[in-house]
Amino acid sequence: MDIVTAGASAGVAPPGAGRPPAVELAAVAKTYPNGTRALDPVALAIAAGEFVTVLGPSGCGKSTLLRMIAGLAAPSAGRIRWWGEGFDAVGRPGRSLAMVFQEATLLPWSRVRANVRLPLDLARADRASAERAVADALALVGLGEAAGHYPRELSGGMQMRVSIARALVTRPDLLLMDEPFGALDEITRAKLDGELAELWRRQRLTVAFVTHSIYEAVFLSTRVLVMSARPGRIVHEVAIDEPFPRDDAFRVSQRFAQACRALSEALAAASGPQ
Repeated sequence: MDIVTAGASAGVAPPGAGRPPAVELAAVAKTYPNGTRALDPVALAIAAGEFVTVLGPSGCGKSTLLRMIAGLAAPSAGRIRWWGEGFDAVGRPGRSLAMVFQEATLLPWSRVRANVRLPLDLARADRASAERAVADALALVGLGEAAGHYPRELSGGMQMRVSIARALVTRPDLLLMDEPFGALDEITRAKLDGELAELWRRQRLTVAFVTHSIYEAVFLSTRVLVMSARPGRIVHEVAIDEPFPRDDAFRVSQRFAQACRALSEALAAASGPQ
């Protein structure tokens, strides 16, 4: 795997030392029952507090990788550890995860507050504490006044904010996001990227994010992993060593352009013949 550093050395503070990674993959591979090799062996560790983005050509296994980290799919080979333990440790204090999918996947017949409360209802949480958690989550994404609306009354960007609030309502330590803004227009996407970066910073989350956008990856990430064409494997790593918070001035800076160029070259190499 090639490692490139893009940006200034005064950037992101390193993750806390001495703690096990939030998630660690050792020689993890995935072959589907029909014989399709989705992933060649992947080795990856994501430290607590990182914002790691996975970038790669369509069909390279990015979503498969994220689903295995979420516990929604089992690897065909290799081992995954969450905070140094098996998946049965997930859900304990300080060791919870949540996932945001490509679509908002809201219940159209339920109001926003009920959609956000759904994970707590499924966990049979106390109703009063659940309502407080919903209010807090909606406030975090700037939708406190939309609690009584139905999804159809919201824009696409607002619906995705509701989906993020639903993930945050359980107060996860590890947030997995599979191209959550891919279907949005560029203006809305840039706005939500800024809000997500600030949310990650304020809440001290660990984030694993999948995207097709080089610009989004550079703006959001502390580290970007580039995957090869199927069967996917991690072939490049680019550290985005820039301070937070990042703003529109960073998007038009020479440092941003240099990081985008490094990723573009890595992605072109990854998409070619292996």
